Amino acid sequence: MLRLDVNAIDYAIIAVYFLVVLGIGFAARRYVKTSLDYFLSGRSLPAWITGLAFVSANLGALELLGQAANGAQYGIAGVHFYWIGAIPAMVFLGLVMMPFYYGSKVRSVPEYLRRRFNKPSHLFNAVAFSIATILSAGENLYALALVLNLMLGWPILFGIVVAAAIVLVYITLGGLSSAIYNEVLQFFVIVVAVVPVTIIGLKALGGWHGLSETISKGKLGSGATHSWHGLSISDTTNPIGANWIAIVFGLGFVQSFGYWTTNFAEVQRALSASSLSAARRTPLIGAFPKLLAPAITIIPGMIAVASVKGLGGSDPDLQYNNAIPLLMGQYFPNGMLGLAVAGLLAAFMAGVAANVSAFNTVVTYDLLEPYIRPGRADEEYVRYGRVATVAGIVISIATALIASGYTNIMNYIQVLFSVFNVPLFATFFIGMFWKRMTPWAGFWGMVAGSVGALGTYVLYKAGVLAFGSDLAEAFWGAIVAFCLDAVVSVGVTFVTEPKPVEELDGLVYGRAAKEERLSEAERVWYRSPKVLAWAVLLLTVGASLFFI
Repeated sequence: MLRLDVNAIDYAIIAVYFLVVLGIGFAARRYVKTSLDYFLSGRSLPAWITGLAFVSANLGALELLGQAANGAQYGIAGVHFYWIGAIPAMVFLGLVMMPFYYGSKVRSVPEYLRRRFNKPSHLFNAVAFSIATILSAGENLYALALVLNLMLGWPILFGIVVAAAIVLVYITLGGLSSAIYNEVLQFFVIVVAVVPVTIIGLKALGGWHGLSETISKGKLGSGATHSWHGLSISDTTNPIGANWIAIVFGLGFVQSFGYWTTNFAEVQRALSASSLSAARRTPLIGAFPKLLAPAITIIPGMIAVASVKGLGGSDPDLQYNNAIPLLMGQYFPNGMLGLAVAGLLAAFMAGVAANVSAFNTVVTYDLLEPYIRPGRADEEYVRYGRVATVAGIVISIATALIASGYTNIMNYIQVLFSVFNVPLFATFFIGMFWKRMTPWAGFWGMVAGSVGALGTYVLYKAGVLAFGSDLAEAFWGAIVAFCLDAVVSVGVTFVTEPKPVEELDGLVYGRAAKEERLSEAERVWYRSPKVLAWAVLLLTVGASLFFI
């Protein structure tokens, strides 16, 4: 069994981290006066805070364990999840979509659908998003409990309950502000805890050259160190088992844009910014650390497969998901082990908190307020939000067990994205640029896309359809969802009535809200969204060429 040789010093570090996290929750409670304070931090936070929270909210189990598992299972091709599957979409969100979100003053992504389309579209997405969010929160809880079980010997259920209880306390107390300030703290804790794994691991293997040589001699082969090799349609030989169409269109456009531009757990951070300019810069600031994230995810996974014998085999301790914990146990002394565990806890709790804070907002603003408890006092909605937080955590504990059936949790989460996020993005994308698209086209397009992605997954599991890997199926399922959504949306549009153009102010291209007058401090060149966007895109191209 994998067990860390932790001592009192390590447990003291973990305890201090827990106390700081809870302390932030109690401090944030003092600033919660209205529902806008609780759910959107009063739209008052600076861009650097929301930018770090934006990327930290994504640095949960999906990133640390899931992407490290991808690095171990698929090699350097995992960087596509960042440089094709994240950065372009984050830039698009900042430059193109935030003026619609922030400028229209919507409080959530589903609320945009209600204004652009109709209540059925709004209700369908609010329910679908709530389900997807709780499944994602459960995935983070399960991954956290798994690591605590393997590294410290804590029972799985006990680990789930402890982590859930801590997140419950600080989100219930301080709302989104508590989550965001904790995410900023967690970002730095994660970096300090995981970067040494990469440095020590590379040194032990003789640097990048030594890692490449060792990997090339293993089961992944030489293709595992070249991200663009083996992607041709006629000769797909890369470890992922997907050709360039699936990578570029399935992951790079459909999956990526579906997640980063419509996932309210991310967009909510930008909506809490103090101005439209700050909201636009939020994902762009987050894109810079995202560019470097493979150094603490993909590369450690590759180091693990090169240095841990039997990784990916039948032994439960040697699942791909355990790549980083295995390396920590191998390389870290006491004291550093405590910080490492705190870093993993930070990552998992950031993921849980991001999903739960989005869940309580959507349940309150998009389900209770318009359909069940309309016209109530503002403080009553704050109480509903706190109740929704408790309910979300409790349900997450149950959904954590679903994630236990996957040895690579990235495969699990990609299926969720293809079913829930991609149809939403297709509807957004068409409706935002095509004023003629009708309310019922938005509804039936999303329904068709979700059914298409789910049907592709079911047929794949039943053996009717064949793909190169589970990951390849998720990419193609996303393509099916997008295309089916688009076809149905266009078809329904031509047989139903559109909304009057005057009702689309602030909601569609050409009628977006104008950016407010910038302060002198915000007019400096390095705060320009376009400058930030071009800088991160050029750096991304350079990084991609290095591993070509």
